[in-house]
Amino acid sequence: MAIADIPTTPRATVRVARQPAPRFGARPQVSGPGMAALTAWVDEIAALTRPDRVHWVDGSRAENDALLREQVAEGKLLKLNPEWRPGSYLARSHPGDVARLESRTYIASEREDDAGPTNNWIAPDEIRATLTPLFEGSMRGRTMYVVPFSMGAVGGPLSHIGVQVTDSAYAVTSIGVMTRVGTEVLQRIADGDDWVKTVHSVGAPLAPGQADTAWPCNDEKYIVHFPDTLEVWSFGSGYGGNAILAKKCFALRIASVIGRNEGWLAEHMLLIRVIDPAGRAYHVAAAFPSACGKTNLAMLRPTIPGWRVETLGDDIAWLRPGEDGRLWAINPEAGFFGVAPGTGESTNVTAVETLWGNTIFTNVALRPDGDVWWEGLTDEAPPHLTDWEGNPWTPDSGRPAAHPNSRFTVSAAQCPQIAADWDAPEGVPLDAILFGGRRATNVPLVVEATDWTHGVFLGSTISSEKTAAAEGTVGELRRDPFAMLPFCGYNMADYFGHWLKIGHELRFDRAPRIFQVNWFRKGADGRFLWPGFGENSRVIDWIIRRIDGEVPAVDTPIGRLPRIDDLDLDGIEVPEADLDELFAIDRDSWLAEADLTEEFYASFGARLPAALHAELASLRYRLKTTA
Repeated sequence: MAIADIPTTPRATVRVARQPAPRFGARPQVSGPGMAALTAWVDEIAALTRPDRVHWVDGSRAENDALLREQVAEGKLLKLNPEWRPGSYLARSHPGDVARLESRTYIASEREDDAGPTNNWIAPDEIRATLTPLFEGSMRGRTMYVVPFSMGAVGGPLSHIGVQVTDSAYAVTSIGVMTRVGTEVLQRIADGDDWVKTVHSVGAPLAPGQADTAWPCNDEKYIVHFPDTLEVWSFGSGYGGNAILAKKCFALRIASVIGRNEGWLAEHMLLIRVIDPAGRAYHVAAAFPSACGKTNLAMLRPTIPGWRVETLGDDIAWLRPGEDGRLWAINPEAGFFGVAPGTGESTNVTAVETLWGNTIFTNVALRPDGDVWWEGLTDEAPPHLTDWEGNPWTPDSGRPAAHPNSRFTVSAAQCPQIAADWDAPEGVPLDAILFGGRRATNVPLVVEATDWTHGVFLGSTISSEKTAAAEGTVGELRRDPFAMLPFCGYNMADYFGHWLKIGHELRFDRAPRIFQVNWFRKGADGRFLWPGFGENSRVIDWIIRRIDGEVPAVDTPIGRLPRIDDLDLDGIEVPEADLDELFAIDRDSWLAEADLTEEFYASFGARLPAALHAELASLRYRLKTTA
């Protein structure tokens, strides 16, 4: 492809003529008792939104290719140079539609207390009265796609299914990467399986003869979850999780409610298999807030000779107690929807290798040769680029070339270290659960919980310092318990209680061990004390040796710490003073943090489990009485 073939016109201002909707994929001939209810619901949404046509998505390769060609023809996607990035495309969103919108995300439960203090609550009748006029006629001039999808292998014991209706072809092609889409799912619905209803519109109807925009959206945006009826309604945004409703909306917010009702957990967790030099396999799930090393750990390349990591999932895990007393986990997603900036050969070579082709990029920069670039992909920026808004860019432009929240959407199967059985329906039994935040102070490199309840306490107190300026000051913490603060679909105090209840369902000798990790502790001079990245395998090594009972631990007021001599530090240079500081426990700082935890707990009132109050009291007691 010649350089001249790559469009560089700013996407936010392009207007393109409407193309006739493609006439592919007739409605599948599927029958069964559940089909009537699904058809009636689709007809109801169509009557409200008034699309020009309704297309039932069958998930075929031919259909997906036709959708991609249509978006290229309409100017909504740029086809990248196949020499560098085969089968890949670039989308540029509207500048006002670039991220998840927590301020416009609501939990519409019947009772406000059921949403809890960490969610934006709104009464169901009130928000339906707002949404109905917005959705009325919102799909005029467009195609309404009906997308049946499965989270987890179709028919798997830990899987759940849903249907999304949307007027965004971009959303359809993204859902096709992130979930399992097709008539097999439709047949499960027809046979009577329960399913979650999700409705999405970009909120940009077209009058006859009106030209479309390259990225249709609406200034008014809502992402609303109805936990009592297991529905999601999203209006106005075409971006990411606002439009791919199977992801955070279903797989976390709604699934957390289903899990509470059915006795399992929907978690914002990566999932990996760690294989030691003897070939023994261990399964680890880990919850980290954003910018805390989650994707790097999901695709870890250990620096310790003989160790390997296989990726099972990078973002979401569903955990269910098994009849054997263990906790089993699946990755319910089929793809990775990752943040591009900061992903590079020096930080996550596995992710870079995953993106060799068949990828939808959103809001990254375009190179003159038709490939893509973003900050962190290489150490040095190319001399000339087209930025994410379609404008010329050089390193002297004084602005990022890629949006800080620019994304890639790619099949998990393309990951070079994906486990061969990553999508096995039964999942894998967990050996360890890790919680981590970005803490410059107080929290050691690794702490082992003394038991399940203490582990829940650790998870409930996960936090990060708010800003670089605040690092080193205990007191300005951004709380993100279990890394689920934006994603729990019900009262988080009840969620803590649900974790405690799940622990009672597990055999004490088969439940996964719980640890807290912190790759980001800094010294008094502001340096990171631990090298991180692949060296984090040395912490995983100690965790596994603890699980196998091969090494002792040091009991401290905050939990069990390693002996320094038990860490495998061969091949790296970490000064002894840094190691001492990595595991230092400052009594006064921890007592101050306990006060902050009490303030946080107080926001939940009487619904907070008594066991967590008891854990906090025990922490204070140990801090005050331990020499």
